[in-house]
Amino acid sequence: MYKIIDKKRLNSQITFIRLEAPHVAANVQAGQFIVLKINEKGERIPLTIVERDIKEGTISLIFQEVGRTTMELATMGPGESIMDIIGPLGKPTHIEKIGKIICVGGGVGTAEIYPVAKAYKEAGNEIISIIGARSKELLLFTDEMKALSSEIYLTTDDGSAGRKGLVTDVLKELLNKEKYDLVYAVGPIMMMRAVADTTRSHGLYTVVSLNANMVDATGMCGTCRVKVGDKTKFACVDGPEFDAHKIDFVEFINRDRRFKDKEKESLKFYEEAECKCKS
Repeated sequence: MYKIIDKKRLNSQITFIRLEAPHVAANVQAGQFIVLKINEKGERIPLTIVERDIKEGTISLIFQEVGRTTMELATMGPGESIMDIIGPLGKPTHIEKIGKIICVGGGVGTAEIYPVAKAYKEAGNEIISIIGARSKELLLFTDEMKALSSEIYLTTDDGSAGRKGLVTDVLKELLNKEKYDLVYAVGPIMMMRAVADTTRSHGLYTVVSLNANMVDATGMCGTCRVKVGDKTKFACVDGPEFDAHKIDFVEFINRDRRFKDKEKESLKFYEEAECKCKS
């Protein structure tokens, strides 16, 4: 069992929790994730590790409440425990000093780029950050990313904070002005695809971290497979990071949609059960 040490709601959709997980805290590297299962009847879901504290033996996770498991997890609090955690999983980010790096985060993806940006910064790189969300309320980790960045740009769909528009609007302008050595992006699939399309014409190496559907997260079930170039890869063991220019995003988007109906059905069942318990 893994005890919840701390929990706080960051906005109307996103929650932060800190868990007691000494083994994971001692071994995790930037870019890796865990898979958790709340209880015996729960599903397994992957979540990126945002921060760790080796001394305290804790890891921090941030998740968006979009389905049954994340909504159920959001109702739990300090003192309660999660049944299972597997990790750290996935290949860690290859960190080295390469120069000027643009980090692009969309929505909850900003929390996921934070540990990577921090590791690149500590390796001596210059970080330029572009952070986007639908509205001001949904922007995350702006202060944390600002502390790492020589430049930071905020965008919102509705113009309630920063610049009204998309992260790729800013990215296009930056690429037309200066030379950069890497773009690292995490966010909604369509955003990452747009980032890849933007950087392709500049020949700029671009890495994205794929939040794919997973079941066992050990490469056995094949649920998270993705076509990268002419090869089939698995996000859980070969990723979650890949060369964005080689990903078949059309196939990946179609695979991501496979469980939408089942997810809605499961969420509806959970919400109806919650209503019955409260009545």
